[in-house]
Order: sequence, then structure tokens, then C-alpha cells
Amino acid sequence: MTSQLPSLPEAKSQAKTHRREHADQGTEISHSQSLEWVARQHGFRDWNAFHAAIGDRPPAAWTPDGRVTGTYLSRAFKATVVSSAPVSPGWFRLTLDFDEPVDVVHFDSFSNFRKRVQCVVGPSGTTKE
Repeated sequence: MTSQLPSLPEAKSQAKTHRREHADQGTEISHSQSLEWVARQHGFRDWNAFHAAIGDRPPAAWTPDGRVTGTYLSRAFKATVVSSAPVSPGWFRLTLDFDEPVDVVHFDSFSNFRKRVQCVVGPSGTTKE
């Protein structure tokens, strides 16, 4: 068993990759077979036991003091995660503290800089917006 378990979205991504690799080689496997394979790779007897061990926790970078990068209102940012809380399976409310304030207004004559924001981020690492 590995010492660091993946998050639920990471484990499901591993299963999708495994299934796609088999399909590329001409062998079709079911989604459940792929999930079971991922569980065994991490030392668990089946997907249910693995899923219970993982729980619904965020990826490591989304935990407090984690570092993230991305775009906010089409502006690039680097930030530290201040807090993280589950909203629904795979979705987390993050509070981010930007390294450099981000201007959230698109007017030449007016600016409004934000240093700390909240967002809800899903399994793909993006918001619904």
C-alpha cells in the first residue's frame, strides 16, 4: 500500500487513464473493472474499501498552506490556500490568498484589487463559471 493515497478525483482519473490505455490496445474493460484495478494498485481488496479509505478529501495542493496557480477573471495568479471545505463529492470551497492582488474590474478609469477570494472548485480544478 502506498503511504500517500490519491484524492477521489485523482483515483477516478487513474481509472479512466487505465481504461483508455486498454482501449488503445484493443481490449475493452468496464469502468468498474478499472476502478477495482486502481484499488488493488494501492493495496486494497476492492474499490469500496479504497473509496472508504480515501474519503472525500481535497487534493494535497487544495489543503491549507497549499500552493495553487491559475486564472481568476482571466488574470493569472499564484496563491496560497487559506482554507478548504467540501461542498459536494469532488467539489471544495477554497479561500485563496493571492501573492499579488488581482484587479477584478475591467475599466480603465477604475480598479478594485482583491488579495483574498473564495471559490468553489471541482474535480477538474476549475469552477463552474
